[in-house]
Amino acid sequence: MIKWGLERLDELIVLIGSAQESHTLSNPFTAGERIEMIRNVMRAEGIPGDRYYLVPIPDILMNNVWAYHVKMYVPSFEAVIARNPLVLRLFKEAGNEILIPPSFNREKYNSTLIRKFMITGEEWESLVPEQVSSFIKSIKGDERLREIVGSDKR
Repeated sequence: MIKWGLERLDELIVLIGSAQESHTLSNPFTAGERIEMIRNVMRAEGIPGDRYYLVPIPDILMNNVWAYHVKMYVPSFEAVIARNPLVLRLFKEAGNEILIPPSFNREKYNSTLIRKFMITGEEWESLVPEQVSSFIKSIKGDERLREIVGSDKR
């Protein structure tokens, strides 16, 4: 998706959502860990650091002001790239241009599925870039996830 976005825009702002959460089933990694994973892949793909920002954004419980909340954390931007219908709606209502990328095989490359495979001990490494699987293993992130759900399967 990042490559798709960079074909259309000069630079990207990549949001690290739910930045206040970590060590949960849906967000097992800290915002800093997620930033490192993305940055490692960007370097490996040869994407220059001046073409993107990685910005952690904490959640708020008021969808009607979400777009304005995001704007407090990021530099100005031209368009929003997303597929999430709620995100698209909120930014469209806030007057932003919307770009909807193709799905990129979401059924296979799905964070919920990948976390499930990590928990059950199934092969997950081929579903993420090598830099991500190496990083997760280096911090024992797969073990962390199993401990979060109380499973000791390998």
